[in-house]
Amino acid sequence: MPEAPRTAVDKALDLVEAVARASQPPRLTDLAEEVGLHRATAYRVLVDLVRRGWVLRTGDRYLPGTAVLRLSSAASRNSLGALARPVLTDLSDRTGMMVNLQVPETDRSRVIDVVRPERLAMVSRLMGESLPVHRFAGPLALVAALAPAERAPYLRVAEEAGCRLTGPEGLLADIERTERSGFAVEYGRNEQPVASLSRAVVSRPGSPVCALTLVGLRPELDETRLPPLQQSLREAADELARVLFTREEPAAEPPLSASSDGPA
Repeated sequence: MPEAPRTAVDKALDLVEAVARASQPPRLTDLAEEVGLHRATAYRVLVDLVRRGWVLRTGDRYLPGTAVLRLSSAASRNSLGALARPVLTDLSDRTGMMVNLQVPETDRSRVIDVVRPERLAMVSRLMGESLPVHRFAGPLALVAALAPAERAPYLRVAEEAGCRLTGPEGLLADIERTERSGFAVEYGRNEQPVASLSRAVVSRPGSPVCALTLVGLRPELDETRLPPLQQSLREAADELARVLFTREEPAAEPPLSASSDGPA
C-alpha cells in the first residue's frame, strides 16, 4: 500500500520533533534533510512555527519554543501517566505485583509507566518499549478491544514474526477469548518465568485508550489466584476510567426569584 502524502500538520510536527530531539540546536539545512523536506518548504513551515511559539530561532539555529515548554509543563501535570499513577500504585500495593500502563500505537502498544515492587526487581520493566500483540498481555487486551477492522496492523506484525494466527491455539483465538472475558492472560511468551494479566480501558466500544497490566511470576497467576487478581484489575480499570472520562458538571445556578428582577 503506498504511503499517504504528508499533510501540513505532518510537516509541522516533524519539524517540531526534530528540533526537540536534536543534540544541539540545528540549522535549517539540518532540519530539512532530517525530515525529508525541500529547504524552502521547511523554511516556510518554520516561519509559522516561530510565529506561534513552537520553535525559537536564534541566529541561524532553532530551539524548542515557549509553546513546547508550556505544553511540557502542563503535560507533566495532566498527562495520562500522571492521572493514572495513583491507580497503578494502589493496584501494585493491593496485589504485590508489578503494574504497567500501555497505550496503543499504530501496530503495537507502548509502555508509558511502570510501578515495580522491589521483590520483582529481576523482571524487566519494559519502560518505553514497544510491544507486539503475540508476546504480551497488554497489546492483546488493547487489540481485543478494537473493532475487528482495526486489528490488521497488529496481526500483520505477529504474522511477520512467524506467529500462527488461526486454529484453537492461534492468535485470533486468543483475541476472541480476551474479547469475551475482558482479560488478556499471557504465560512466559516474553520471559519464561513471568506471567501477566491485562485489561483495556475504553472510552467507547472499539476505542481503547490504554491498558493496565499486572505482571508477576507464573505461579502467582495460576487458576486459583487468577479470579481475585481479575477482580482487583477490573476495579482499577474502572477507577481509571472514572478519572479519565468523568467530568464534574458545574452546579446549576438557582433561578432568580420574582422579587429579584427589580427594585423592592
